[in-house]
Amino acid sequence: MEKKGESGKPKTNKKGFIEVEGVVEELLPNATFRVTLENGHEIMAHLAGKLRMFKIRIMPGDTVTIEMTPYDLTKGRITYRK
Repeated sequence: MEKKGESGKPKTNKKGFIEVEGVVEELLPNATFRVTLENGHEIMAHLAGKLRMFKIRIMPGDTVTIEMTPYDLTKGRITYRK
C-alpha cells in the first residue's frame, strides 16, 4: 500500500524521496532487483547501504519499501524488507 501524507499525495521523506511499497519479482546481478509496485508499475531497485552492510537477504516474493526520486520513477533504492 502506498503511504499517503495528510494532503493525499504520496509520502515523501525529508530529502524529497517518494516512499512506496512493492514486491520483489526477480533477482538481478550486483544487488539489483526487479520490483512490482502496488500500482502495477515495474522498476529496477538496488539495496541501500545499511541493508548491504548488515547482509539482509532479499528474495523473490518479499515485500519491500522503496525510495524513489521524483526525477526518475523507473529506478529506486530498497530501504526496508517486511
